[in-house]
Amino acid sequence: MNRILLSIACLLAIAMPAMAQYDEDTENGVVSLAGRQGFTFETRNGDFLFKPYLLVQGSFNYNYYDDEGLDAAYNQDNVANSGFAIPYAVLGFTGKAFKIVTFNLSINAAASGGNLLQQAWADIQPKAAFGVRFGKFKTPFSHAYLTTLGETLMPAMPLSLVTDVIMPYSLNAVTPHIGTGFDLGVEVHGLLKNRWGYQVGIFNGTGASVNTATKTLSDDWHIPSLLYAARFTYMPHGVMPQTQGNPHQLGLNKMLIGVSTSINVESENESTNDFRLGGEFAWMYHRLYIGAEAYWMHVGFTKRQKIDRSFNYWGGYIQAGYFVTDRLQPALRYDLMDRNGTDKGGLLNAPAVGINYYFPELNIKLQAMYQYLGRTGHDRQLDRDEDNLGLAKHQAMVMVQYTF
Repeated sequence: MNRILLSIACLLAIAMPAMAQYDEDTENGVVSLAGRQGFTFETRNGDFLFKPYLLVQGSFNYNYYDDEGLDAAYNQDNVANSGFAIPYAVLGFTGKAFKIVTFNLSINAAASGGNLLQQAWADIQPKAAFGVRFGKFKTPFSHAYLTTLGETLMPAMPLSLVTDVIMPYSLNAVTPHIGTGFDLGVEVHGLLKNRWGYQVGIFNGTGASVNTATKTLSDDWHIPSLLYAARFTYMPHGVMPQTQGNPHQLGLNKMLIGVSTSINVESENESTNDFRLGGEFAWMYHRLYIGAEAYWMHVGFTKRQKIDRSFNYWGGYIQAGYFVTDRLQPALRYDLMDRNGTDKGGLLNAPAVGINYYFPELNIKLQAMYQYLGRTGHDRQLDRDEDNLGLAKHQAMVMVQYTF
């Protein structure tokens, strides 16, 4: 089974051009490279452009947890992980050189360890149809992750992407989640006829918290134990901006349809091989934004683990937002996740409501959301109690963001 999945992933990585492209306006994934936010330095002949930037987010969080998993003997409270936080305090610079090289470096001062270096990459693209990007950047998987930071519809990511799955083994090192996020690697990408986009890349597979080379060769498959990823998109009305809501772009009609795949060979401390497959849809029609994704992950143990079982997980969400005025954007999202695997009954479902208010002249954005976590379809009460461990039943967040 594992060899079949690897063959499928390799074929897709080679044969399927991948999805979303780097629109010049948002290609650094943080702020606009155009000049709306902050300022830029540019040589007279246009060979060199340099733009410093800043993004700060401050939030107030309220999280209420069910009694399951709480130990009264330790005086644990239902309300936890609440209060004020700074999710991002990004300082960086981006720009272009010689009209074909794009570069970006950003530090998240609110993080620690390897996460302190948020991005560090250079991109050489002599033609729209072909470019090479190398360094630390977003892996080509999931519209939610690839959206420009600070331009998401909700201040919190979908649970189905960022929540660790549950396995019936006490292996603390095996806690994969479906989203792959930032990583170190190299990627080939391009845009054909201003409609078809592709991204094919190889990454460490260790995520944003590791900035060193730690991988080896796969004992089972005898290939480098890395993350192999590919993404393909079709954008019938030209390149779609990587945003889920921007008051400067209310008159657009852009659509994106995409598929992506990846396999992380000997991930999670060389314990599993994780295969992912995803599909996505996004549409901006004047003031309306609609987005939807579905994804599936197959987790198979390596031979050294001596566990002759594999597990399948899936998730997805649908969300929408509408600018009722040039500044006010209400939003809805419904998120589903099969966290305990398809061999067990039960799903997590997380409806959420949000509202965004923009001050375009000040580059300030206010966001608020409430999310409820429900459970349905479990065969036993014990399965129901275990499925939401570590997750808040009620989550509320208010966030203010400033960009420069």
